Amino acid sequence: MTREDDRRSGEESDGDAPLSILISGAGGLIGQETVRSFTSRGYRVTRLVRRVATGPWEISWNPQAHEIDPKACEGFDAVVHLAGAGIAERRWTRDRKKVILDSRVNRTKLLCETLARIDHPPRAVICASAIGFYGNRGEEMLDEESESGEGFLADVCRRWEATAQPAVEAGIRLVFARFGIVLSPAGGALSKMLLPFRLGLGGKIGNGLQYWSWVSLDDAVGAINHSISCESLAGAVNVVSPEPVRNAEFARTLGRILKRPAFFPMPAKAARLMLGEMADELLLSSSRVAPRKLIESGYRFADPTLKACLRGLSRKG
Repeated sequence: MTREDDRRSGEESDGDAPLSILISGAGGLIGQETVRSFTSRGYRVTRLVRRVATGPWEISWNPQAHEIDPKACEGFDAVVHLAGAGIAERRWTRDRKKVILDSRVNRTKLLCETLARIDHPPRAVICASAIGFYGNRGEEMLDEESESGEGFLADVCRRWEATAQPAVEAGIRLVFARFGIVLSPAGGALSKMLLPFRLGLGGKIGNGLQYWSWVSLDDAVGAINHSISCESLAGAVNVVSPEPVRNAEFARTLGRILKRPAFFPMPAKAARLMLGEMADELLLSSSRVAPRKLIESGYRFADPTLKACLRGLSRKG
């Protein structure tokens, strides 16, 4: 159970019937914690899996073959769609970029077209997206009304979100959860940073002036739960903390929390040599993003500040 679940558990009426949720990408970092959160709330959770289903709480689908049983998708209160190949799992070759794009477009297309034509569609669909939508924007403060930027990730996010339109046209409330850098010692960027920082080998990347818009795993899951229950939310929703920080500040804060120096910068040239195009879009890109819709809709962040977030996460890692 996340801290967000603990804080909000008393807000639901004991007399309410438990929600029935269909989720894709349940094996990923956010997906695993989301399933735990749903289960702790008493929701009935069914997973979409790309293999033979092993029980009544799984539905098999094959996005590459465009195969899914529409009848099996009937009657859910909400669908949470998190499936997609990992952005940072390996260097971006031409083939890898195609896998990243196709895994999002093909799965979203199949799922949303199916939900749009069944007799009893869900009331809400929460579809993952990313703040990569905005591209490298320097000092500009960005919110959900900001236009898309340039680059591979911006193009992926535009096409990803456009593919979900059949669900919108069918009258389903659809939220695009544009996740920032999700912080957890269990995976993602922070898990890769902890070892070098604990060894005293951490530091800023490039000039360190680029903004990193981050969110704790607790708040990533909390925003999903909030998006399901808050009927006023629709369209793009930035899932980031209220306090984006420059990369240099991120490095200093993590070093202080771990009581280690953070004096070993990674030059931009070295980052590009190791990671190629991925370095420019994931590490050196500046995205100063605000969670305007979450705040206006009443969401309360479990981890609004980086210092408190990293202090809690460092104890878990």
